[in-house]
Amino acid sequence: MGGSAADGRDYRQAAAALRDNGAMSVREPRSSDAAAAPCPCGRPATLAACCGRWHEGPQHLQAPDAESLMRSRYAAYVLDRLDYLRETWHPDTRPADLGPNEPGLRWLGLEVREHRRLDEDHATVRFVARSKLGGRAFRLSETSRFVREGGRWFYVDGDVDGR
Repeated sequence: MGGSAADGRDYRQAAAALRDNGAMSVREPRSSDAAAAPCPCGRPATLAACCGRWHEGPQHLQAPDAESLMRSRYAAYVLDRLDYLRETWHPDTRPADLGPNEPGLRWLGLEVREHRRLDEDHATVRFVARSKLGGRAFRLSETSRFVREGGRWFYVDGDVDGR
C-alpha cells in the first residue's frame, strides 16, 4: 500500500483520505489477546501466525513475496505500526514522515485482486482497501510496485485507480 509518487500522493495521504471518508477503526490488540486476534489482512489466520510474524520476532521483515509484504503493510496501517511501514518502504520513495491513523478511523477490509511476479525481484499487487471515518465510507484501489533487494521485499510506489 502506498500511493503514486507521480501523482504526488503517498499512502499516508491515501490512508488519510480513507480515514476522512470513514473507514477502519484502529483497535490495537491487548498483549494478552494479540496472538489470538484475527489478522487484519483477511487471511484465515491469527495475527501472530500471519502478518505479525513479519512485524516482529525471528521473521521480522522477511515477507517471502510482494503479496505477503503488501498484506503485512495493510495490517501495519490498521495497527499503526509506523516503524514497520518505514522499514518496508523503499528508501528512494519513502516519505520523510508518516502520521498515525486519525482518531475514529476504522479499516473495514482488504481484497487482493492480483499478485503478479514480473521477475525474480519485481512484482505488482492490485488491491482494494476499505475504510470508514466519521460515518463516511472510503475505498482505495491501487496497483502497488515492489522490489526485492538484498533478499528483502520493499514497497516502492503505486498507482491509485481512477486518478
